Amino acid sequence: MSKGQANISPRIANRRALHEYFIEAKLECGIALMGSEVKSLREGKGQLQESFVRVENGQLILHGCHIDPYAPATKFNHEPLRERKLLAHRREIKKLEQATATKGTTLIPLAMYFKGGRVKVEIGVARGKQQHDKRNAIRKKEQDREMRRIMSRRQ
Repeated sequence: MSKGQANISPRIANRRALHEYFIEAKLECGIALMGSEVKSLREGKGQLQESFVRVENGQLILHGCHIDPYAPATKFNHEPLRERKLLAHRREIKKLEQATATKGTTLIPLAMYFKGGRVKVEIGVARGKQQHDKRNAIRKKEQDREMRRIMSRRQ
């Protein structure tokens, strides 16, 4: 097992984001967490469905990410919906800030996972899909699935 691939097993993905948005660019960031949050994430108890990222005072802040309280932490537990700081280089934050200045674009967390023993968050610069775009995506996905089914029968 290589160092980069260690401990990535509990991956919390935001599957709804890929349905709701076109992802134009991706960036991997670190995240500032409390110990009880890390232990809860190791158990896979977190949600990214309603979360989003904003650039505030030159920092990336993750809003709406729910991490379940860790039962053994008792009174030293964390708030499940608190705002969390994402860690990225200043130049990357400036690029993201410029990208979100355009109307209709936002920053969405796509996944949260462990890499080298640390929690990483993959964020994407996203542009919202219209209803007809979503229908086209579903139609294309169904056609691809049908093609794979037909090709697997031929062999």
